[in-house]
Amino acid sequence: MAITGKPHDISQDVEIIQGALAGEHAGIAAYRIAGESGLLVPDTLKVALLFKSHHEAHRDALAALITDIGATPVAPKSDEDYVADLKLAALKTQGDILSLATMLERGAASGYIGQISSIRDAGLAQLFAQISADEMIHWTTLNSAIGGSLPEPFQFG
Repeated sequence: MAITGKPHDISQDVEIIQGALAGEHAGIAAYRIAGESGLLVPDTLKVALLFKSHHEAHRDALAALITDIGATPVAPKSDEDYVADLKLAALKTQGDILSLATMLERGAASGYIGQISSIRDAGLAQLFAQISADEMIHWTTLNSAIGGSLPEPFQFG
């Protein structure tokens, strides 16, 4: 099924979609592991779980596209790999978790924005723009929570 609803071959974009899916797997793992750490106060944990659910929705949409293309979606890494890759063992406070999450969400937003011009299907480009908007909401919320400053124009992408 093409995103646009009309016949179109988005298989040329499968590597881009797979890369985005791998990023969503990492986001889900980071929020899950952070949520299980005991370092987050209840209100912060609620937000983390909400953002994790957003990443799960992104994952599901991207995995469905890959399956529809006839490819196999990239599998998530092990928790041990995410702990090592994201340096999660070094996180000792809620502030540490929020700082890392803020950085990861900014990277996710920029990553999606940066891929849009490479995508050949307009509907898929729109999906990436929508996901990027979600990532920007996550970044803005987290950045505000840590007392970060607002970015200058054109800082994402």
